[in-house]
Amino acid sequence: MEISLALDRYDRHFPFFDGTVKPPPGLTLRTLQVGQSVALRDGRSRHERMLHHGEFDLCEFSMSTYLMAVDRGMAITALPVFPRRLFSAGLFYVLADSPIQTPADLVGRRVALSSFQTTLSLLAKGDLKFEYGVPWESITWLVTTREKVAFEPKAGVQIMPLPADADLGLLLQAGEVDAVIMPHPPHSIISGQVKARRLFPDAEGEELRYFRKYGYFPIMHILAIRQDLAEREPWLCEAMLEMFTQAKRICGEYYSDPNWSSLLWGRRQYERERQLLGADAWPIGLEENRANLERLVGYSLDQGLIRRNLAVEDLFPRSL
Repeated sequence: MEISLALDRYDRHFPFFDGTVKPPPGLTLRTLQVGQSVALRDGRSRHERMLHHGEFDLCEFSMSTYLMAVDRGMAITALPVFPRRLFSAGLFYVLADSPIQTPADLVGRRVALSSFQTTLSLLAKGDLKFEYGVPWESITWLVTTREKVAFEPKAGVQIMPLPADADLGLLLQAGEVDAVIMPHPPHSIISGQVKARRLFPDAEGEELRYFRKYGYFPIMHILAIRQDLAEREPWLCEAMLEMFTQAKRICGEYYSDPNWSSLLWGRRQYERERQLLGADAWPIGLEENRANLERLVGYSLDQGLIRRNLAVEDLFPRSL
């Protein structure tokens, strides 16, 4: 049996691309490198290609969009594997000389996102409201990407489209937006072309505080699987969990070589993160991620993206 697996080429996924992960007998993996923004000629992203067209058997997939799909009974399910995680605090950008100094200063401002339902957008809006006491409803949201699942915004919420090719750094510089929150910050900001800064001066310290308070590194992506495949081949779900566990173990061994990474002090940073965050900031499984998942469900419900509360058990096949 051959199955297709669409992933981005993160270090934790190298073992799938170089064949060091061993599938069980009778299973062949066709691993495809498909970044989340890699699209077909008609503009469909990886997430759309999976959700609306079933183009892959398994796929690294937006956590936020997945919650919306489950809420609407769409033909997709997922495994408790979380290939991408981000904190929100380090991804708020404002101009270097902006008067915006704290999250509270964003009230009444225009803030640019990828899409309203992108998982980082979900997390950032939820953190603003529940962590920093800033109602996300008080902000005008400007978005560059079409929504993967249609939804009706809450009454009074301001969501305005921007051109898909808009350079958010240049819009920030021109004063057309007041802040940018993006999983991939614009090149014009990262390169220094636009003089911008992070809203939180000590973003790493803020993220560490968040981690110590909640005990997790926030989930961005989940491993989606075609629902018909999961129902027809329930053994495959367990097999995939085992393979991702293998890949995680193999990836951890890379850093035993202090020169494995082109980052000069990559090994020491690896050691430092383990000291600060514990041995495993990337847990696989439902129970280890329950609090994180429940928080995202709560954020999604509050933002009107899902219409009912979801139990985390309902997010995964019963065979697990």
